[in-house]
Formats: sequence, structure tokens, C-alpha cells
Amino acid sequence: MLASQSRARKMLLANAGLQFEAMAADIDERAMQQGSKLSAPGEIASLLACEKARRVSARKAGHYVIGADQTLALGNRLFNKPDGRAAAAEQLRTLSGQTHDLHSAIAVVHDGKLVFETVAIARMSMRPLSSHDIRTYLDEAGEAVTTSVGAYQLEGLGVHLFERIEGDHFTILGLPLLPLLAFFRRERLIGL
Repeated sequence: MLASQSRARKMLLANAGLQFEAMAADIDERAMQQGSKLSAPGEIASLLACEKARRVSARKAGHYVIGADQTLALGNRLFNKPDGRAAAAEQLRTLSGQTHDLHSAIAVVHDGKLVFETVAIARMSMRPLSSHDIRTYLDEAGEAVTTSVGAYQLEGLGVHLFERIEGDHFTILGLPLLPLLAFFRRERLIGL
């Protein structure tokens, strides 16, 4: 089970040959983050990934449930999904010319018990963006800018915003796939 409706996460698992069902976890991420009093981006991503997996596991006994979450940090400042075009533009102005970190967490829960978790980090260096660059990007990307932290999808038009990336593609897309597959192999849940 995948505790997510993320198109990118579903694509990654399907392309890896895994058979799974996807189900939204329906948690209030921001309320959970604020209630946790956590401030470290990796810890927040891990908490949310675990809670998503636990929520779906409670409805799907006997299944291994994958939860995933991602946080974006520029120094000590954390970013959330922008709530509209103006917020997306502000995020892009702030990230322009800077290097930020994406913390991607996955957690696997089986019958309510956490059996695996990991957090991977990708460092993303955004090129300097003019007001015109930001406006053009927002016009082209449309509402998609509100669906991911940082207002970009690297697998789409967001790739034009960057000059350097350190980290694996799976981490950037929000699902550190290599450690997840290694866990499944260790547990003999997959045959490859």
C-alpha cells in the first residue's frame, strides 16, 4: 500500500515493477507539524511519513504501508506548499540564487508497527531568477505550483529553475526508492 495519491510516487513504484494500491492518508500535515514542536526538517518529514503510513495501516491490516513526506529548508527556514500564485512567487523569489535542502522521508508500517524508515537529502541550487523569469514560469506551470513544496516539480518545467543538483532523482521526487527497495529485498517482499 502507498499512503499517498502523489502521481510522482505512484509512477516511481510502478516503474520499479512493484504492485501496490494507493490510498490517501488524509492527515492535517500542518497541524501535526505544529503540534509536534519539531523544528528539524528531516524529523518533520519522518514524523509525517510515519503518521501517513500508520493512518492507512489502521485501515489495511496485513499490508505493508509506505508513507512518504518531504520538507524544504533554506537554512533554518522551512517552506510548505504555497497556497496560491502569490505565495509561489514569493517562495521562488526567496529561493532564487540560493541552495536549499529537500528532506525526503519514507516509513513502512505493518499492522501499525513501524518496520522501516529513512530520510534522504538532496541539495538544490536554484539559478538567479528575475521577476520576468518567475512570472513566465508561473504562467507556464499554472496550478501545479501549489502542489509541491518549493512551487516546482523537477520532473516538469521546474527543471528550468536550477543550475545544480546534488542528490538522487528519487529523493527529489519525494520517495527515496533505493533504500526502500533494499528493505523490501531484505524482508524478501520482492524477488529482484
